Amino acid sequence: MKIKIYYHHTDCGGVVYYANYLDFMEEARTEFLEDRGIYVKELLKAGVLFVVAHQEIDYKIPLVYGDTLDIKARLTAASRVKLEFEYDVKNQNGAAVFAAKTVIVCVGADLKPRPMPDEIRVKIGD
Repeated sequence: MKIKIYYHHTDCGGVVYYANYLDFMEEARTEFLEDRGIYVKELLKAGVLFVVAHQEIDYKIPLVYGDTLDIKARLTAASRVKLEFEYDVKNQNGAAVFAAKTVIVCVGADLKPRPMPDEIRVKIGD
């Protein structure tokens, strides 16, 4: 997915504020799931949630107002309760912007870990 960098993404130095990259990764993971017919809104209604358990980010080059970010989430590991994502992230010139890994865990409405529903595991190809 492509994301245009707007002024509200930046800090007082005109560079994308570091925490905004978390939002970009969340959006990419949501797109990854939706491309496979998994919709977070439906999961929430069923009491199935995913929470971030671990996050790593290595910033390579800054993004600034007017840049375009091209980000794609890819699943690199899966178990009965967690999914691990890494990202292909480039700017409009094709340069790597950051490297990151996110581990999300399936939890119930009580926020305790639970196995993912089988239909999710089938749709992600686990």
